[in-house]
Amino acid sequence: PTVVDSRELTNDVNVAVVYHNPYDNVPDLAHIFFNRCLEQKVKPYVVTKKTVFKWQEFFWLKMKETFDQHYRHRYIEAGLLAEDEELPHLISDAATMQIIRWQDGNFGMAAHNYDGDMLTDEVAQVHRSPGFITSNLIGKTEDGRLIKEFEASHGTVTDLWEMHLRDEETSLNPLGLVEALIGAMQHSAELEFEANKKDLEVQRRHAKILNFCMSLRQAMHNTFRYGQGTRDMSGPTGFTTEDFVAKVAWRLNRYLANDEDGPAPVLAEPSREYLKQYNVDTDKLKGMFSKYDTDKSGSINYKEFAEMLVKLGVAPVNKNVSPEQASKTKVDEIIGNENEDDDDDGKKNSSETEVKA
Repeated sequence: PTVVDSRELTNDVNVAVVYHNPYDNVPDLAHIFFNRCLEQKVKPYVVTKKTVFKWQEFFWLKMKETFDQHYRHRYIEAGLLAEDEELPHLISDAATMQIIRWQDGNFGMAAHNYDGDMLTDEVAQVHRSPGFITSNLIGKTEDGRLIKEFEASHGTVTDLWEMHLRDEETSLNPLGLVEALIGAMQHSAELEFEANKKDLEVQRRHAKILNFCMSLRQAMHNTFRYGQGTRDMSGPTGFTTEDFVAKVAWRLNRYLANDEDGPAPVLAEPSREYLKQYNVDTDKLKGMFSKYDTDKSGSINYKEFAEMLVKLGVAPVNKNVSPEQASKTKVDEIIGNENEDDDDDGKKNSSETEVKA
């Protein structure tokens, strides 16, 4: 046996908590995580609290080792990492803050199970919907076969549940739950197929299950695309929970009967006015707009837009240019413009006059 730590408990009331986190399966998790992020073209982040829980350092090291050996060059080629950029790490406290900021998505996070529960719960609260979260647990049998457990998302929307208990109308997005069911059905079918590939009945059942899962996913996604989604996606005119389920069932039955809708429309992102945390002071917003609409034209041109982003501190940074180089370039531009203001005759340069006009 290995003694990790020992101590004598001398207080009248004590609590001792012991975790056993075997890390032999972390490389398997890393391969699945980094491949999924590559497929979705999103940036990967490893989340730990290793500054306090020192034993989490090994989780980070194993994730980074797998990334550096097998994936770093692929992420650079895909434009998801810069040449000199390392695998990003986030302390779990910082990850909770980024969830609030990164509401447009385009990132993936790998974390211990309890950190993952917290982060998915936060995503559900931010978007007032658990519909975008799936929870998949992955392991291996002794003979190397993958074990997959698909859960309904941990994200909760307490107010909708309380409304349901009061027999009030709700509009809950069930996408996350259905994706978990689809994943479980597909994995079950794959396990049976791998064990009985020559069995004609197994082949038939395997194809039927995969077709059903694909049709169900398409029916749900297209229902949203047709503007018939729940209110977290479609705003106040969106469907109730029951109406949405009925619409998906209607569309699924058509797909299974090969009665296609045709290509579904591509919808724009729903207005953020429908988000629970949307609380904008329109008068102050108009004041900010006027501040950056310097020519009072009622619109903001590119120059005004650039100045606004710089002022607000959210302008994209050119990583190939150092701050010192950027400052020198700007000075050179100003000096160059001053020298070009007058031509040999002492008159304003015509091209400068056109720009200012």
